[in-house]
Amino acid sequence: MAKSQQTFKKKEKEKKKQKKKQAKLERRELRKQQKTERGKLTLEEQLSYLDENGHIVSEKPDPSKKVEIKLDQIVLGGNPGLANDESDIERKGKVNYFDHEKGFGFIIDSKSGDRVFAHINDCYESIKENHKVSYVLTHNPKGAVAIDVELIK
Repeated sequence: MAKSQQTFKKKEKEKKKQKKKQAKLERRELRKQQKTERGKLTLEEQLSYLDENGHIVSEKPDPSKKVEIKLDQIVLGGNPGLANDESDIERKGKVNYFDHEKGFGFIIDSKSGDRVFAHINDCYESIKENHKVSYVLTHNPKGAVAIDVELIK
């Protein structure tokens, strides 16, 4: 008769596997037992609240720390720093990054310090990094965009 192919390593693996399986069963039984001991949760125990910092907490937040927010202060999408400024105004800035192969780059606005997207089709002249430029600021669904980009000489 041939000798069994069970090696020491295979036996140890099988033992570990059985221990994990047993531990999992014990944890499941413990959870079931705890669930039956607790009984059904009341509505108050199921509710969660947000505190003044936006963290989820189980107790009601202090009403004195409540802050009123006006609807016109809420900005959906885009960069809130640029949303308050008027569009289609000529601005100045410095080219932070521009990739001629990809055809786009970014301009740092000298007034607000925000990054504005610039496409090569909207540039009248060839621009490179660290060039000072003037441009017209517009907005699209993705955010602020520079058009009519010209070098400042």
